[in-house]
Amino acid sequence: MTLASMVSSMPGRDYAPFAYGFRPFFWLVGAFALVAMLAWLGMVSTGFSPLPRLPAMLWHGHEMLFGLVGAAIAGFMLTAVPSWTGARGFAGMPLVLLVLVWLAGRLTFAFAAFVPPALVAICELAFLPALACLIGPPLLRSRNRNTPLLFVLLAIWLSDVAFTVALMRGDGMLASSALLAAIDIVLLLITVIGGRIVPAFTASALRTRGLATDLRGSRWADGIAIGAMIAVIVLDVFAPRTRAAGIVAAVAAIAHFWRLGGWQTRRTLREPLVWCLHLAYAWMAVGLTMKAVQLLAGTAWSAHWLHALTVGAAASMIVAVMTRAALGHTGRPLVAAGSIAFAYLLLSLAAMVRAFLPSLGVVEYRWTLMLAGALWLAAFAIFLIKYTPILMRPRIDGRPG
Repeated sequence: MTLASMVSSMPGRDYAPFAYGFRPFFWLVGAFALVAMLAWLGMVSTGFSPLPRLPAMLWHGHEMLFGLVGAAIAGFMLTAVPSWTGARGFAGMPLVLLVLVWLAGRLTFAFAAFVPPALVAICELAFLPALACLIGPPLLRSRNRNTPLLFVLLAIWLSDVAFTVALMRGDGMLASSALLAAIDIVLLLITVIGGRIVPAFTASALRTRGLATDLRGSRWADGIAIGAMIAVIVLDVFAPRTRAAGIVAAVAAIAHFWRLGGWQTRRTLREPLVWCLHLAYAWMAVGLTMKAVQLLAGTAWSAHWLHALTVGAAASMIVAVMTRAALGHTGRPLVAAGSIAFAYLLLSLAAMVRAFLPSLGVVEYRWTLMLAGALWLAAFAIFLIKYTPILMRPRIDGRPG
């Protein structure tokens, strides 16, 4: 029996929450964004850390990256791969099991102080290989151009392996390095995928309004942006926080600004589902600029560049993609509600507060975290309220999925 026939025979394919890959994982992104942020703010207030021998901020970084971003990547790939390859969508029991594997990782990391280290490692490190086992066969069978994304999954998984080893050793430096490498890999993924979908969705929106779609793409900008992001990964692994790393970050920032300059952002301001993508991509350029300035000049205002990249670029891009994909794949018009447009702005405001307010020295650092966290919570609460019915109910056009 082939994998496709096994999947099609599994029960639950017609149950809406598990009828397509994006449904459970996009919902989990929203829910976990709330749970993990509330937990982190509680740790900031109490000083408690759920990780033995490692500070709470490393749990926060790990769960936001491998938990939240990992769920977002799963939802995206489980939805995109059928579109790329023509294979049947992932649904039913395989999807239920994958969700359970993800949940097992979250629970064991939350109670890592009370769970045997080997069990923590098994539960945490099973998710991405399980995801690869689902999406790998159709990609390889069709020889799709996106097959190299499997290597991206492998690289993120190896970063998680390194973090898990650091957890067992109580090695905070290794854990931090693993997180930075994984963040860079996620940013490379945004560079590649974002470089395709931002201009494509922009052109589509302009055509819908009867406007010319003369977007000015550049293969040079594309190549330099991708190459520079690969170099960012290499230097952050082998020569982090060096002058060379700062120079490469500057090159990457220039390439991202160059790309963005050709995508006619100003003409998208009437389309929240489009300008949110531009805003998220702009944070990539801003965050890398801050990183370059920090590594080369050490100015105070650029010290928190990491959150410009994680909250501003990664989280904003995730919400932008989720809100659009969920509408399109449930048969709804591609029109963002006003509250969702507000959520986009709240998330960018959270990034601004987290990245820039600490350097001003006008608010105690702990309250800066609380304010940024509150803005984050408000943004994802709006997403969850508006999109839970969309993700949990059948398509409005009656089609499967």
